Amino acid sequence: KGLIDSSSFYPAEVKTPADRLRYYSDQFPLAEIDSSYHYFPTRNNVALWLDNTPPGFVFDIKVFSLFTQHPTQPGTIPRSLREKFGDAIPKQGNLYHHHLPPEALDELWRIFREAVGPIQAAGMLGAIVFQFPPWFHHSQGNLDYMAQCRERLPQHRMAVEFRQPGWLDEQNAEGTLAFLRRQGITMVCVDEPQGLPSSVSPIAKLTAPLGIVRFHGRNLENWEKKGIAGSERFNYLYSDAELKEWLPGIRRMAEQAEELHLVFKNKAQDFPVRNAEAMSKLLKGHSAL
Repeated sequence: KGLIDSSSFYPAEVKTPADRLRYYSDQFPLAEIDSSYHYFPTRNNVALWLDNTPPGFVFDIKVFSLFTQHPTQPGTIPRSLREKFGDAIPKQGNLYHHHLPPEALDELWRIFREAVGPIQAAGMLGAIVFQFPPWFHHSQGNLDYMAQCRERLPQHRMAVEFRQPGWLDEQNAEGTLAFLRRQGITMVCVDEPQGLPSSVSPIAKLTAPLGIVRFHGRNLENWEKKGIAGSERFNYLYSDAELKEWLPGIRRMAEQAEELHLVFKNKAQDFPVRNAEAMSKLLKGHSAL
């Protein structure tokens, strides 16, 4: 919405969602689907995404909130599943993955794989991205959970983003990276505000053939504020000097990776596309990329 309201990216004649996607996909080769975190993609939506993007375009898909152990509203569970399992699925309050019977959880994963199947079949699915919550701490149980998620997605590229700094602190970083490499899981490298209790280190490391870096902005003042809109938390425009800080790490990752995705999540106004365009120019001028 902020990008549309900025009136600086889309031409005036580009008015519909399909038109905007066609225009966007002429400018950039990648989009991250965030709505799939809140609701399962419908067949109609997936068809529209595929019909309005060119061959070779790539979608990274955020996985459904229940699968990352976030609180989930019961009404966002597919109706077919709610009808099939009835009272076995709570109808009130926040729902977590352990609230579902094992059979219902198996079915929910099946429905998710089926929903993204057409994107996979078209060769346009980048990664299934798991952005785990701040309470997803480094533990054997959570390592086991990620391994179980990997088993649920044997034919898909899986990526994880940590929002709890303990995964990549001095004590645990080496073990975390080794685990992800054994599992063939991409670690999402992040740029975010530093110096806070929640700050995850900006480590540029490759743990799978696909590498991903997500740029969240450096809005230190708003990063940990509660009850504010994403447009306030991520309200940050990177300078070229700040983007250049990442060039050595991106270079190292690009030399090893089969594919590398750079995603700008500083979703305020037109900041993401301005920074994506700036980064593209910097990379084109970088001799090794």
